[in-house]
Amino acid sequence: MKTEKMMGSGQKKESLATEVASLFVSNIRDYAMYIALAVIFLIFTITTKGLFISSRNLINLVNQTGYVAVLAIGMTLVLIIKHIDLSIGFVAGFLGAVAAILLSKGWNVWLVLPTVLACGVLVGVYQGFLVTKIQVPAFVTTLAGMFMFRGLLSMVTAGTGTIIVRDRVFLQLSNGYIPDLPWGANFDFHLLTLLVGIGLVVSIIVSQIRHRQSLLRYEFKTNSMPIFVVKQIALSVIVLVITWIMASYRGIPWTAVIVSVVLLIYNFVLTKTRFGRHVYAIGGNAEAAELSGIKVNKVTFLVFSSMGLMAALAGMLYTSRLASATPTAGLGFELDAIASSYIGGVSVGGGVGRVTNTIIGALVIMSLTNGMNLLGVDISFQYVVKGAIFVLAVAFDVTTRKRAKA
Repeated sequence: MKTEKMMGSGQKKESLATEVASLFVSNIRDYAMYIALAVIFLIFTITTKGLFISSRNLINLVNQTGYVAVLAIGMTLVLIIKHIDLSIGFVAGFLGAVAAILLSKGWNVWLVLPTVLACGVLVGVYQGFLVTKIQVPAFVTTLAGMFMFRGLLSMVTAGTGTIIVRDRVFLQLSNGYIPDLPWGANFDFHLLTLLVGIGLVVSIIVSQIRHRQSLLRYEFKTNSMPIFVVKQIALSVIVLVITWIMASYRGIPWTAVIVSVVLLIYNFVLTKTRFGRHVYAIGGNAEAAELSGIKVNKVTFLVFSSMGLMAALAGMLYTSRLASATPTAGLGFELDAIASSYIGGVSVGGGVGRVTNTIIGALVIMSLTNGMNLLGVDISFQYVVKGAIFVLAVAFDVTTRKRAKA
């Protein structure tokens, strides 16, 4: 095998140090959030004397991040096309309360789930219609929606204040774990979780090898073999460590499964479909996209419909997490989702962003919240810290993109 092709035809081989430096500089925007997440973990691990990285707290962090991650994934598409949705927090809170009400009236949980998701799509359709057909700016449409759904949430919870949820299946969404294999009882860890982790590592390595071979076949530039091997080892170690933490506690939470499924679907749509290419094209230049034959209004309408669907799912995850619906559910959710998207690399100028990075942004936001809660930091100061991180992330994005264009 001619491994020399990996640097591309006619290119000289770089030294390993030069390649590492070049790789870091060219991908600094993506690496920055991973570095930030690692620093946050290190700081809170030290300040909480190891409590932050305990199995119990890390699983709790995953469950806490679930509803924000789902909202942020939907918000990523909205921001890429240079719109915004300020209503999603109270849409999620209201639809979570709708789910709680239906369950309290005796509805079967398997009927409640699709019903509430359908309601979320209808909300997205309503707001998408205003934005695309009536030409009401998204900021105005969703700001009005925020007021409306906040009022509706107050109305449906006015009688009791809190609506308790007792359905076991529904509560499993954000509090349950995947069942183990029948013979897993013979081990001191969750066997199925460990096997899933090993399978994930194998699939990642195989897919990366195939991708590398494809690049070499067409003589595109790719990383040298040492860099490639180190990246695969590092990624495999991270996945296996996370897997072992989960396996040594109670296994993979259903929240992680739900978020993973949503992430895979949206990542496939954005990277492998015509719709995804149209989303990026509209974000880059809506006028040029329209002239090239892309139906901008149709894509925008579908993006807002998708956002409504994600708000409904997030609302049910949050209600399941608390085992109740409250009048304050949804407060500030939209801010966490927007911050997660921008920290994850969505450009303020639109046209740039990946849902896989958005998940890291959500972890950054929720890790800050989780760690500061463990330290007993006042909620007021928590908002100050998250606001500062948000501003730094956007400033860093603007600066790095200006340098790249220079």
